Amino acid sequence: MTISIRLTPEEEERLDRLAQRSGRSKSFYVRTALHEYLADLEDAYAVDSAIDAFEAGGKRSRPLAELRAETDR
Repeated sequence: MTISIRLTPEEEERLDRLAQRSGRSKSFYVRTALHEYLADLEDAYAVDSAIDAFEAGGKRSRPLAELRAETDR
């Protein structure tokens, strides 16, 4: 699949320099960045879903600082 995106002149220049220095294609770096970003988003949504399921079971989530304070006593 082909996708067209608009880059700022600065982004295009940075991508060009990186591709030239590394000998890899600009497409390689765009695909790699997209892969990493999608993985991060998928992880974030999975965490949100897990929290929702946890709380739907009648349990309460708490901030990490609160839990740490309890265990440090």
